[in-house]
Amino acid sequence: MAETQTNARSCAPEVARVSILGATGSVGVNTLNVIEQHGAKFSVSALTANNNIDLLYEQCQKFHPEVAVVANERLVDEFSAKFNGSGYKPDIHAGSRGLELAASLDEVDYVMAAIVGAAGLPATLAAAQAGKRTLLANKEALVMSGGLLMNAARTHAAELLPIDSEHNAVFQCLAGSNACDVEKIILTASGGPFLKHPLDELADVTPEQAVAHPNWEMGKKISVDSATMMNKGLEIIEACLLFEKNAADIEVAIHPQSIIHSLVAYVDGSLIAHLAYPDMRVPIAHALAWPQRIRSGVSGIDLAKLGPLEFTEPDRLRFPCLQLAYQVLESGGSAAIVLNAANEVAVSSFLDSEIRFTEIPHVIDAALQHLGHEEVQELQMILEKDQQARSYARTFIEQSVRPS
Repeated sequence: MAETQTNARSCAPEVARVSILGATGSVGVNTLNVIEQHGAKFSVSALTANNNIDLLYEQCQKFHPEVAVVANERLVDEFSAKFNGSGYKPDIHAGSRGLELAASLDEVDYVMAAIVGAAGLPATLAAAQAGKRTLLANKEALVMSGGLLMNAARTHAAELLPIDSEHNAVFQCLAGSNACDVEKIILTASGGPFLKHPLDELADVTPEQAVAHPNWEMGKKISVDSATMMNKGLEIIEACLLFEKNAADIEVAIHPQSIIHSLVAYVDGSLIAHLAYPDMRVPIAHALAWPQRIRSGVSGIDLAKLGPLEFTEPDRLRFPCLQLAYQVLESGGSAAIVLNAANEVAVSSFLDSEIRFTEIPHVIDAALQHLGHEEVQELQMILEKDQQARSYARTFIEQSVRPS
């Protein structure tokens, strides 16, 4: 990431053309909100969605992208028919190939990679290989690919800018610093909706309770990851890759107010923090305009009204997924692929009320113990390992933990 900063383009395009992968999700919607505030600076070249074709149609009618992609190929004809008689129709594509096309269009300058989970990896990699400024909101893509995505960015002179509020905060706190000056990186975590929930009652929490995040508006999968703190585990792995740090250099602090998003400790005893209200438009606006700044639509912090800010160490008994992430960093190889895949399967099963909340880490741990962690360096090998882990996790759930 330090290399990305020093090799920044000397000036931004007069009008930056943006492709949004995952336009109908929370990050995609917020990206369009920021773009709409700065119509003279940005134009929308491509929008993609998986299933929400109604919202995608509305977005297309409002922003008039040249390209629209529906990842779910079964919905393409229905989506295309919506434009009959409208006087405008984008070039419509489908499936994973369509996503990769939207990520690598010649006319696109910036790509917002906001497709949740492993499904976003091929298109995110395509954006980096095409030399695009890639706004990385999909932490899973980097966790799965390891050095593959980072190497592609270096090889093709792509800029990888983090959108996760924590990593974007670190990126800002590191500005102008040398790697040898940094002692550690501290990622903050709200603790989610169950921070003070009795431990002996966690097995009975419902999906509705788990997705009710106290501070952030997020999709269901990410909200459950916040409740288990797997999101923080994935962010630890991501931070090691983005900022070229070891696991020992990354700490986590529970900060329920979600005002300080990350901190960087320096060898001279200084601690630099990034503060903002919990709104994804802040990191999105930063990455869209970097190295300049633009208004995000989010109010600045009134320190006099802020109130106390709390920090505690995370309870590993309450959040076992955090420890699993540190174990994966020790294991290396394909362990991170297994961790991510098994977690996606387990979270999906929990949301479908097939397993209990407390069984999510058990599924992940079982997959990590059962599957080997060989080195994988090619996209196809990564995707194959991902499918292997998903298959094992599903089988484990069927045979071991599914409620009768």
